[in-house]
Amino acid sequence: MDDSIKRWTAKRKTALVIEIIQGKTTVAEASRSFDLTPSEIEVWVEDAKRGMENSLRANPLDICEQYEKQLKDLQEA
Repeated sequence: MDDSIKRWTAKRKTALVIEIIQGKTTVAEASRSFDLTPSEIEVWVEDAKRGMENSLRANPLDICEQYEKQLKDLQEA
């Protein structure tokens, strides 16, 4: 990946998350390489996992249902 990225588009975030999931890099390495905080990258990874889980459901939730479920989960925590 290009070390001089100025704007993190969804496509670039996806590419980085895939590299992390595949074990090609770590959150710590990506954080140092791209001058991002580890927590920022971890949020992207968690968002990607939630998105993958929903896309693999037999009946995927629409975006409104996803937010409502996330809000309910946070309120219960």
